[in-house]
Amino acid sequence: MDPHTPDTAPGERPFSPTPGPSSAPRTVVPRGATDCHFHVFGPHARYPLSPARAYDPEEASIAAYQAMARTIGIERMVIVQASPYGMDNRCVLDAIGPLGSDVTRGVAVVDGDVTDAELARMHEAGIRGIRFNTLSGGTRLEHLDLLARRIAPLGWHIQIWATAKMLRELSDRLVRLPVEIVIDHLGLVSPAGGTTDPDYRALLALLGSGRAWIKLCGYRASVAGPPYEDVAELARGIIAAAPDRCVWGTDWPHPMLGGNAMPDDGQLVDALARWAETPEALERILVHNPARLYGFPA
Repeated sequence: MDPHTPDTAPGERPFSPTPGPSSAPRTVVPRGATDCHFHVFGPHARYPLSPARAYDPEEASIAAYQAMARTIGIERMVIVQASPYGMDNRCVLDAIGPLGSDVTRGVAVVDGDVTDAELARMHEAGIRGIRFNTLSGGTRLEHLDLLARRIAPLGWHIQIWATAKMLRELSDRLVRLPVEIVIDHLGLVSPAGGTTDPDYRALLALLGSGRAWIKLCGYRASVAGPPYEDVAELARGIIAAAPDRCVWGTDWPHPMLGGNAMPDDGQLVDALARWAETPEALERILVHNPARLYGFPA
């Protein structure tokens, strides 16, 4: 499987395997540690999947997520609308309260005709951004500028999941938007290209613009798999280039893995600690940067 593209073909509906048990990380995470990217799926009877979905996720409950979060030391969290729900954000919105509205924020998916009243309602519920998913389905890029203008008064950001090549092609357009940009999954940079790869250099330039953030969720960019050392140099370069604009997420329950092994979330924490290199940098990534981006209390 190419790790930079979903393992799907038209008509296929692969299942995400049930999340495995996460080990406790060797790393002692700081108080207020934040998982900035995870999903909840189901119950399917209550939250039906979109007919246009690219994959069929197994149910992954709030309680299962909370058990994992306790194991690895997460105290704050950001739930992200997953593509199998299309633009029906009820699963995300309904999860924020049970997870704790003071420690939980959300990222939604909307289309160009969303009303101001609906945006205001979602803001009140804890939504702080909208997602453009170019790989497994979602809002069309033709709505990028329109929706950026619509959400700017709310102080929201645009989160984008795209290949590194697409991000390079979009970079000039992204930096002109009136909102901040958050890049998913380490920008899907290729470890084969190393730090001189044009896509990687363009990603660093985008971060250097001061308009973009990045999620250091690197396992989807990795070819080698655990412990993801093939992306370590790239991640360290990103942290050095934009230390105040890096956040981190588990991507639990790790959908669309294809034939790849289920990540251990404790090992993902330890990989981040190796990339951050110092406790101070780790605390910035896990606590202070997310507080600024998502509006958590200092």
